[in-house]
Amino acid sequence: MSVQWYPGHMNKARREIEEVMAQVDIVIEVLDARIPDSSQNPMLNTLRGDVPVLRLLNKKDLADKARLDLWLEHWRGSETVLAHPFSTLDKADVARISQWVGQMVPHRGSAEKPIRAMIAGIPNVGKSSLMNALLGRRVAKVGDEPAVTKAQQKLKVTNGFQILDTPGILWPKIENPDASYRLAVTGAVRDTAIDYEDVALVGVKFFITDYLDALMTRYKLKDVSSDPYEVLRVIGSKRGALRSGGKVDMHKAAEVFLNDVRAGAIGPYVMETPEMIAHEERLVEEAKAKKEAERQARLAAAVPQRQQASNRAYRDNQTHQTDQAQSTKHDENTNDKQ
Repeated sequence: MSVQWYPGHMNKARREIEEVMAQVDIVIEVLDARIPDSSQNPMLNTLRGDVPVLRLLNKKDLADKARLDLWLEHWRGSETVLAHPFSTLDKADVARISQWVGQMVPHRGSAEKPIRAMIAGIPNVGKSSLMNALLGRRVAKVGDEPAVTKAQQKLKVTNGFQILDTPGILWPKIENPDASYRLAVTGAVRDTAIDYEDVALVGVKFFITDYLDALMTRYKLKDVSSDPYEVLRVIGSKRGALRSGGKVDMHKAAEVFLNDVRAGAIGPYVMETPEMIAHEERLVEEAKAKKEAERQARLAAAVPQRQQASNRAYRDNQTHQTDQAQSTKHDENTNDKQ
């Protein structure tokens, strides 16, 4: 299943980015360090062209460092991409941004020619928090609900550094269903976009497979079933997610689990690796190719059907014309006899 979540202001944001990209020297893209690929916006990659990008892998304190290093290595060597683990709560990280930006745009940075940076990213990755940290004051609304920032702002960081904020934009349709669920598990997609329990079950399955010890420690589990539903039920029973009669409320159990995941209570994690994403992208392309082949086959099959329908219409028309001619001739003969 693909997530469809595209508020009207996000469509407007795409047009705004297209308009201002010509004025931008660098894009500062805020990513979620727990989902370095899924939290990227493929639309932004297309729109920026050759404009360099500084990728800030935010919420680094919630991320598994070993897996995060795989992504840093994956992007290393690109002339237009610079990536760093980051936290808006780490003042040292915030202070380094000017240095990183200057490294990518060495020909600007003076009061006369300030570096013009666009801050962009999908909802709920920390864009507003970054702006507030950079400027040392509250200029953007911060919230855990995706799509809080909606209006574009242009602000001066220093005499040689300006930032242009754009509303967090999420693509109209996420074609990779696995990415859809990873976005939902970490909270980038509204909780109403996918069934809450389904999201939790995907998260439980991930932790069983990739971070079993952390899962067992958090919920004091002695044994763990391979069935995510059963594990979520046990978590719910242990955390008091019960209805009358002692039956587990699975929706409440899902809430408890996802709140723990998003807060990092289970432990640091990263849900994807470059190798995993490459495999998923191949599957997506194969599925698209198969769907297109089926569409073409339907069109090809429809051609004879349309031709047959056309032939039938032609024959019906000919028959109608013949009947009319015979009827006219009969009327003429009748008149002659009279």
